Amino acid sequence: MSDLLYEAANGVAYLTMNRPEARNALSMEMRSRLLEVFQRLESDDSIRCVVLRGAGEHFMAGGDVKSFMDFTQHTPQQRRLNFINRIHAGLNGLIYTMRRLNKPVIASVSGASAGAGVSLALACDMVIAAEDAFFTLAYSHIACSPDGGATYFLPRLVGTKKAMEIALLGERFSAAEAARIGMINRVVPGAELAAQTDKLAQRLAAGPARAYGNIKQLILQSSENSLEQHLQCEAETFGDTVMAEDWIEGVKAFNEKRKPQYSGR
Repeated sequence: MSDLLYEAANGVAYLTMNRPEARNALSMEMRSRLLEVFQRLESDDSIRCVVLRGAGEHFMAGGDVKSFMDFTQHTPQQRRLNFINRIHAGLNGLIYTMRRLNKPVIASVSGASAGAGVSLALACDMVIAAEDAFFTLAYSHIACSPDGGATYFLPRLVGTKKAMEIALLGERFSAAEAARIGMINRVVPGAELAAQTDKLAQRLAAGPARAYGNIKQLILQSSENSLEQHLQCEAETFGDTVMAEDWIEGVKAFNEKRKPQYSGR
């Protein structure tokens, strides 16, 4: 059985991390498959939204720490090079590809989201979580520093002081707290998580694809650009969106006082 399951319906791709017996801990196969699928989705116009979720009761309980035992007998330099290569080869490319993808990516979080699970959730564009879900950036518990972009995304979302607390202490906190500090978007009853995720995904998949992709990239670029640079990006991006058939449909629907029917073109 694959460590990652893929299915698509109504313009939405569902990626299910599939190691429920290990709380979906991030194996090398899972990293490789996630990267492969996200790269393929870049050129798949039939998919207009992506949902990332975990099989069973949990989203993801971080890296496969049991496999780390294999390296405890290596020299410090061997361990250093091995883990740098593992992170560059799998995780870094995955995070970058997720952010570059011009389609909304939703994390649907149940149960535990720990370590690299938090990093993956933060790399998604929106996060919807069950009321009983919990988060912990637990790297410090095994004397590690975070990877997967966690220390890039977290201070931008919650501020430097709160990010320090989350990363240094590695404490567990609830979905409600994650929403309060701006780390995730929505909290729903656990029994409604799948249905509410589908509702959100279908709404995004039915929207103007080019505009959504451009909105995503503008927001992601905003913290890196000067005001002058960003105003120019906004102008050029607006110019790009008006080239789409969806823009014509949106303008017509607005003036005709009806709901637009976007084609994604």
